[in-house]
Amino acid sequence: MGRSLRVSPGCIEQVKSAVRRNGFPSQSAFAQEVGLSPSTVKSFLRGNPVDYINFVEISEKLGLDWQTIAYIEQTDSQSPQPNPPQTCDETSPFITGNPITNPRCFFGREKELKRLFNLIKRQPLQNAAIIGKKRSGKTSLLQYLKNITTTPIEKLRPSQKSDWLPHPENYRWIFVDFQDSRLQNREGLLRYILESLKMIVPNPCGLDRFMDVVSYNLHQPTVILLDEIGVGLQRCPELDDGFWESLRSLATNQTNGNLGFVLATPESPIELATSTGHSSPFFNIFGYTTTLGAMTEAEARELIGSSPIPFADEDIEWILTQSKCWPLLLQILCRERLFSLEDGVIGDDWHEEGLEQLKPFAELQSI
Repeated sequence: MGRSLRVSPGCIEQVKSAVRRNGFPSQSAFAQEVGLSPSTVKSFLRGNPVDYINFVEISEKLGLDWQTIAYIEQTDSQSPQPNPPQTCDETSPFITGNPITNPRCFFGREKELKRLFNLIKRQPLQNAAIIGKKRSGKTSLLQYLKNITTTPIEKLRPSQKSDWLPHPENYRWIFVDFQDSRLQNREGLLRYILESLKMIVPNPCGLDRFMDVVSYNLHQPTVILLDEIGVGLQRCPELDDGFWESLRSLATNQTNGNLGFVLATPESPIELATSTGHSSPFFNIFGYTTTLGAMTEAEARELIGSSPIPFADEDIEWILTQSKCWPLLLQILCRERLFSLEDGVIGDDWHEEGLEQLKPFAELQSI
């Protein structure tokens, strides 16, 4: 084994949180307790290499299994060995790069959720469009719709509502991401839908045979979530008007009201279809549209309050002002404040870094 080890990238936030969880007010206090230099502790917590003995000692002091959190690099002299994936049980408190898929980490949008679930809790299932600018949270909302009603209560926040549907176990959800190249052709998409429904996939899987299989076998309420539909309309010539008209027929005439669609788009479905040269009546079936704006102040405060280290009142007010309550901007500023607290940084230097991180999302700030 090498002379140095570093924390696996996926476990860095876990080890940082472990410092506070074990009662140490700062990294400096922890370094003093463990008898190592602050620079060694800081390197450990940032995922930089530290001496093997120090790595084990710090891990044990934090109550962590060093073998679980260590990133072990394979050298050329080692024979290839299948390594199990390195995962950490702890969820990142603030998520800024990826859509939120864990319902516990999703905040707000109560008004939109109530309307959307009302549309699909009775037959016939009705169709909805979620409209919003880039990075406004459309994909996260689709994922939340898909996951919240079947997530065990113990994996949710206290008092987090999940009983949106009377019989959630009867529902089937299919998430379609048109950025996935495998779904950018007709047969690939049709196969994916049938496999998700656990139905027989004909070979070849053409549109007519797909229609037969679904219309004869779909007897449970099913919601198809169409994410990045603009990509599908712009880049996928096989998804022509005939394709979309067939989906419309399934939803309105062939499945006894058991099929509904929710799509995410930066503009209204009709405008999007027109701008991409489509004229299918499929885009007229979305009787409800909601435009995602900023969160309410109460929702934003709940998100901020989820920090494992409480923020001072003045920090909370600054974050609310600078973010204008947009979810992504809130997540970014909360992440930066949390990092500074975990690093034991005193003062407002984190403001500068936070504002720097907001620059790529000036479009949201200007609204």
